Amino acid sequence: MMPNIRHEPIAPTRTQRLAPGGAIDAHRHDDHQIVYAGRGVLAVTTGAGSWVAPGNRAIWVPAGVVHAHRAHGELELHLMGLPATDNPLGLDTPTVLAVGPLLRELIIAYTHAPEDDSPERARLRAVLIDRLRTSPQEPLHLPTPAAPLLRTLCDVLRADPADSSTLAELGSRVGASDRTLSRLFRSDLGMTFPQWRTQLRLQHALVLLAEKEPVTAVAHRCGWSSASAFIDVFRRAFGHTPGSRPKR
Repeated sequence: MMPNIRHEPIAPTRTQRLAPGGAIDAHRHDDHQIVYAGRGVLAVTTGAGSWVAPGNRAIWVPAGVVHAHRAHGELELHLMGLPATDNPLGLDTPTVLAVGPLLRELIIAYTHAPEDDSPERARLRAVLIDRLRTSPQEPLHLPTPAAPLLRTLCDVLRADPADSSTLAELGSRVGASDRTLSRLFRSDLGMTFPQWRTQLRLQHALVLLAEKEPVTAVAHRCGWSSASAFIDVFRRAFGHTPGSRPKR
């Protein structure tokens, strides 16, 4: 086990609140865990990258994965642990899941209820698990590169998501051709450079929106040419406009 990483054998099932910028440091469980933000925006980070979820998304964290949480905006965090033998989706990597109105209410009810072995709680859990099996998976992962050259380039964009430099221009700053970098994005991250940059900008946008930044300012700070262009991309990614509350 790595130093400074807590090992919590049992993943808790509970509700807790985190202030804006609040965090739960790196830790791991022997159980799987579902993490859902009933309010605010949740970020989960692992060594493989980051996942950011607004209120109509949850994050599946498999057993044994070292992860940390961070709150953007006032966060109402719902945590649900599942035994390592109970993996209804068969997922072995962190994954963002769509949360419809029924699943949202099931998660809230289950994480608020006292833990016991009552038949009522067992039935609630069974329905929740059944709804999880039908939850669409969302491609909202921002992977962290392993290649040092690509890590340097990605750090440049993380520092300024609005940077509109082409891959060739960025390559001249890190000492590589755009062809080499394009190949690395596909082999190392499994996506193209434009796809990775869009994911980065969407994650940054979620954070800024949780901090109550106006939509027009968010569009500018994340590198979109106009608010309408930003709204269009955001709606396609999350199913609602950035100025509205997600459907729950």
